Amino acid sequence: MRPVSLRVTMSNAKYPAPPFDRELKPVLDVVLQSFNSSLYPEDIPALRSGGFTPGVEELIKGRPIEHFERTIPGPEGAPDLLVSVFRRTDHVTPGPGFFFTHVGGLIFGDRFVGIAPIVDYVEQLDAVVVTAEYRLAPENPAPAQVEDSYAALKWTAEHAEELGFAPDKLIAAGMSAGAGLAAAVALKARDNDGPALAGQLLTYPMLDDRNDTVSSHQIDGIGVWDRTSNFTGWNAALGDRRGTADVSPYESPSRATDLSGLPPAYIEVGSVDLVRDESAAYASAIWAAGGSAELHVWAGGFHLYELVAADTAIAVASREARTSWVRRTLGL
Repeated sequence: MRPVSLRVTMSNAKYPAPPFDRELKPVLDVVLQSFNSSLYPEDIPALRSGGFTPGVEELIKGRPIEHFERTIPGPEGAPDLLVSVFRRTDHVTPGPGFFFTHVGGLIFGDRFVGIAPIVDYVEQLDAVVVTAEYRLAPENPAPAQVEDSYAALKWTAEHAEELGFAPDKLIAAGMSAGAGLAAAVALKARDNDGPALAGQLLTYPMLDDRNDTVSSHQIDGIGVWDRTSNFTGWNAALGDRRGTADVSPYESPSRATDLSGLPPAYIEVGSVDLVRDESAAYASAIWAAGGSAELHVWAGGFHLYELVAADTAIAVASREARTSWVRRTLGL
C-alpha cells in the first residue's frame, strides 16, 4: 500500500472517511435534520439567525459567575469592539486569563458561540475569560477578523490587573474558525513583541485556506462543516486570494513557514473532521521548530462534536484532557 501524505496532489484522489463514534452518530443524525453538511454562500443569513449554543443568561444561570461588557478601541481606522468578560462573583486572587475567539467559519456567530467549555474555567480555576465580537466576512474581508482579535487580545493583556488575572497566565483559546484566529494572534503576538502568551488552546482549528488535505476530501457531504462549507467560509474571507500565494500566515496560519518561538499549543480534533490533517500538520511543524505542542485526535469525532454532544464519553474525555493540559501548562 502506498503511503498517504497529508496533502492530496491528484484531483481524482479518493479516500474513504473514518467511521463516526458510535455514541456520536445518533446525535449527528439529529443535527443534520436541521443543519446541512454542505453550506453555501446563500446559507449565511440563516446561519446568522443564532440558536447554536446557550445564550449568556443560560450559560451563567445559577453559577457564581458574573458577566459584563466593555467597548474598546478597534484596530486603527476600524470601529470599536464589544468584548464580554466572565469572572467569579467572589473572585479575589489573580489567576489564569483566557482570551476566546468564537466558532463560525469566519462568516457567522457571536462572541458566545462555543465559549461554554472555557467559561467552565471561571468556576473551576477562578479564571477570567474575555471574548470579542470580531467582524465577519464577506462584508468584512480578511484580515479584519484577525486584526480585531489581535486588538482585543492586546487590550485584554494591558488590562490584566483591572480584570483580575495574572499577566503571565494568559492563554489564547478558540474553536473552529476561532481556533484559527487564536493561532493567528499567537503568531502576531510573537512577531510584534507581545503580548506574551502562556499558551494557545486550539480546538478543531480552521488553519488552512487551501482545502487540499486528505481529510478535506474525505469529509465531503458528511458530518458538520464539510469541504463545501470550508470553501464557503474561506472564500468569503479571502475572495479571489484564497488558495493563492497572496495569503498571509495571519490570515491562514498553516501558511507560516516559521513556527518557532510560539507559546505551548494544545491542538485537538476528531478523526472525522475536515480540519484533522491541517491540525496534525500544524502540531508537527511546531515540533519541527523545537516548540511544544500536544495533539489529540479523537477517534470518531466530527467537527464541533463537543458543542452538540457535551455529555458523550468522547466529549467528557476531551474536556478532561484539555483541562489537564491547562493545569500543567499554567502550573495549577
